[in-house]
Amino acid sequence: MVAEQKSNSTATAVLLAAGSGSRFLGRQHKLLTQILGRSIFAWSVDHLVEAQFRNIIIVTGAVDLSSQISDAQISGAQISGANLIVVHNGNWQSGMASSLQCGLAEAQRLGASAVVIGLADQPAIVGSSWQRVAHSTAPLAVATYNGVRGNPVRVHAELWPLLPTSGDDGARSLFKSHKDLLEEVACDGSSQDLDTNEDIVSLTKLLSQ
Repeated sequence: MVAEQKSNSTATAVLLAAGSGSRFLGRQHKLLTQILGRSIFAWSVDHLVEAQFRNIIIVTGAVDLSSQISDAQISGAQISGANLIVVHNGNWQSGMASSLQCGLAEAQRLGASAVVIGLADQPAIVGSSWQRVAHSTAPLAVATYNGVRGNPVRVHAELWPLLPTSGDDGARSLFKSHKDLLEEVACDGSSQDLDTNEDIVSLTKLLSQ
């Protein structure tokens, strides 16, 4: 478990898990793909729970993840004191922006001062990386891995109205328009995603460490 920071009380975590994963050619949805006996989704959620956010929002869409959540992740979230909220995006086919907006709407309802956004198909993002980005004092922050930008991304509430409402763009749309507000946060782990069958090999190595 991660112990280097206290609970992230005002920043809310948003995990986007709504896409169809159409490029992945496995026999099931990529988030249900097993690595080392656990699904990609389970790895991602368990690492996020370790970061000790008070509120965690999971945005679902293309695939039913209810059994994945109820089996292990909710018990883990209760142990850490997190409030785990599942929001279904009925418009997930329209692109990532719609899922992001679902997460923001729930975060606003919860009174969050910032969101820390990650993707459920990136299971090697460890809890300490979520924490480090969450504790950035910059209005906009992004995790880096060996100097390369990845996820998660922290966005202060004042910037939420500037985030896209349609299409496949997410928080990265602000990196150029508001680069003066952006902080890069060096992190452990990796933001390697599961996009093709070949990625299973590299993710297995990362998750074995």
